[in-house]
Amino acid sequence: MDKINIGIIGCGHWGPNFIRNFSQIKGVSVKYACDLNPDRLSHIKGLYPQIDTTRDYLQILKDPKIGAVVISTPAVTHFRLAKEALERNKHVLVEKPITSDVDSAAKLVRIAGRYKRILMVGHTFKFNSGINKLRGLIRSGKIGRVYYIYSRRTNLGPIRRDIGAAGDLATHDISVFNYLLDKSPLSVSARGQNYLGHELEDVSFITLSFPGKVLAHMHVSWLDPKKVREIVVVGSKRMIIFDDLNPDAPISIYDKKVMRKKFRQDYDSFKEFQMIIHSGKVDTPKIKMEEPLKRECLHFVECIRKDRTPLTDGRDGLEVLKVLAAIQDSLSRNGAEVLLKE
Repeated sequence: MDKINIGIIGCGHWGPNFIRNFSQIKGVSVKYACDLNPDRLSHIKGLYPQIDTTRDYLQILKDPKIGAVVISTPAVTHFRLAKEALERNKHVLVEKPITSDVDSAAKLVRIAGRYKRILMVGHTFKFNSGINKLRGLIRSGKIGRVYYIYSRRTNLGPIRRDIGAAGDLATHDISVFNYLLDKSPLSVSARGQNYLGHELEDVSFITLSFPGKVLAHMHVSWLDPKKVREIVVVGSKRMIIFDDLNPDAPISIYDKKVMRKKFRQDYDSFKEFQMIIHSGKVDTPKIKMEEPLKRECLHFVECIRKDRTPLTDGRDGLEVLKVLAAIQDSLSRNGAEVLLKE
């Protein structure tokens, strides 16, 4: 088995986590770590003395021994860095969002196809054991028909300057909603506000309309008293809560529903149907939780070795970005509905 040599470009928030995970995978060697901040590179060198550090990403791309790169830099740099890496025949794992605009994302997908390289996007929640359990429950029909979904992704900070709260946080839930429903939304509407005095929104409330009359809602915020990472799915038979901050019991299945009882005779003053509330037990299935980023990194390596299309390939990243672009359009027009192509 040939060793895969990897270079990490960007060692800020996520870069060190990529280094840690790839360093633990058999047959993989992290050869380079790149960042513009020398203090970050000194920190990485202290933890991993065997890794070469550099402030010049071209040093990585020009090295013929490097087979793959991970791009964990601000979104505005993703297109340029990923494009150059693909054109130098490197496989690419780029953090979300894939790029900062739809046109450049589409170009990246075409470039990856032209050079026959893996292009994978870091939609980490598709590798979350709880999310995959939730998807399995939906697909099994156990909860019945999905009525609506809503998510809360809030915290006090961290405040970013390169992207707004919707671009930073909603990307996760767009990816998750599409994954859970196996569909893309038909339209979006979003309103947000920048309370902290900069141009980008700190909080957004977003509504998506999916085929089959399924509604989805997102609340994303950097300006909230409590950290919440929660998704609620309401079905015709059962309701489920996914709590990413509860590793012991991330999934709670509520045997709750509304039923219609039909009377045998009609009444002059009452409707023929009466709504009956059913409330049963709460089930918390045992789920073996693993670090999602570890599973993502393993998947990237497997796709390289076996020439497979990643679960979160460039096209997946492009679809998520289209929805995000529609959200930004709606935000700029104070909540106007924006239609997406089916």
